[in-house]
Amino acid sequence: MSDRRRFPRLQAPVICRPAGLGLFHEMLNTRNLSLGGASVFSDEEFKPGYRLELDVLLPSGDSLRCWAEVVWLISHEPAGEAKYDVGLRFTDLAEPDIQRLAAVLHSER
Repeated sequence: MSDRRRFPRLQAPVICRPAGLGLFHEMLNTRNLSLGGASVFSDEEFKPGYRLELDVLLPSGDSLRCWAEVVWLISHEPAGEAKYDVGLRFTDLAEPDIQRLAAVLHSER
């Protein structure tokens, strides 16, 4: 099976909160992260189109903040690692953060 992804991937923890709310929800076991978005495990059901504010924790200990939109959701069996696998697309990543993330992704290859 070939990998047709447009961007290289990195595994990094992501902390997110729904747009407009002050409560934080930690998404553990990020499957992968790229310049285009992320795939994360969550116990919360997010509908496609839902917007989230994310803090991406980089391997250096730094973080970057961005917005993402839920593009897909896959339900898992109750005994799984989490209830859902959530696909996110970055919608507002500042240019300096794009450069920081790209540098990390490049160094991880």
